[in-house]
Amino acid sequence: MAGTKVLVVDDSLTMRALISGALERIPGVEVVGMADGAAEARGLVESTRPDVMTLDVEMPGMSGLDYLAEIMDTKPMPVIMFSTRTQDGAAESIEALRLGAIDCFPKPRVAAPAELDAIIAKLAKRLKAAKKADLKPKSAPKSAKHPPIDWNGRLLLVGGDASNTKSIFDLFAGFPANCPPTVVVQHLGPGMVESMAEKLAEQCAAKVVVASDGMKPEQGTIYLAPHGDAHLVIDSWPNGTLRLLPKDPVAGERPSISLLFASAAKAAAANAVGVLLLDGNEDGAGGLRALNAAGGYAFAPAESGGGYTLTRGMVSQPVASDALVAGVMKMCSK
Repeated sequence: MAGTKVLVVDDSLTMRALISGALERIPGVEVVGMADGAAEARGLVESTRPDVMTLDVEMPGMSGLDYLAEIMDTKPMPVIMFSTRTQDGAAESIEALRLGAIDCFPKPRVAAPAELDAIIAKLAKRLKAAKKADLKPKSAPKSAKHPPIDWNGRLLLVGGDASNTKSIFDLFAGFPANCPPTVVVQHLGPGMVESMAEKLAEQCAAKVVVASDGMKPEQGTIYLAPHGDAHLVIDSWPNGTLRLLPKDPVAGERPSISLLFASAAKAAAANAVGVLLLDGNEDGAGGLRALNAAGGYAFAPAESGGGYTLTRGMVSQPVASDALVAGVMKMCSK
């Protein structure tokens, strides 16, 4: 298989060298060019045809966010952002992910390769997934907001990671204000969940909150798992309570999508609907199988690529990406 070609864009010569050096230590990765800003990057995109771009959020002239928006609106490609990840930077990181970036990594605070060593494994994983990403212009038509539902009492679970941020925004923006109680585990970096909740609340008809231990899921509210040292689970259903469990990571993740889905399988069984946005054998697949085996409904990316597959037991049916909101609401309506 051909290697992954990467273009590095950063206004700092030192950062370009550090990021390029880290990337070239990943097997199968080739840095095909370095640019100091959007203008130079545009030419290199045409001449080097990279598979993935790394892009600095904060740049003079055209900012990284503005250039990212241009890329996603014209010729979409997988983009990994690098940010200072300060308190304010967390909001910029969420905006980058909402625009279509597949992840956002913190830049080293000092010019030392050791700070990048800690993220090389995750960066390698992202690059592998990025090359297979099927991106479409952000100007593609969006689904209309779903009308109010007559809720049937089912609990909704959603799982994804940073690369699914745009899909999460698209999904929840279509939800009615009286959507089913929705519990979300998304793998995000420190300090980003609160910014995610704030940004989602601006664009969603439903209420969006960061979950805390002891909350009782209510209709019309979306609950985001907090980043930290605990897993988010549901203890019973109906009239259940959200719990934060300080246990070891599951499949390398905490909070774990699989653990949330498995707890719902045990607590709600056929009264649970799971939506896994992650593609491939990632955290969440085991929990989705448990939910399916318990009689619940499971949406997951179609193996053929593009769209989703809805399964319950041995029965399955395809669901187009632009029909996901309607499909989920149908499963949660009388």
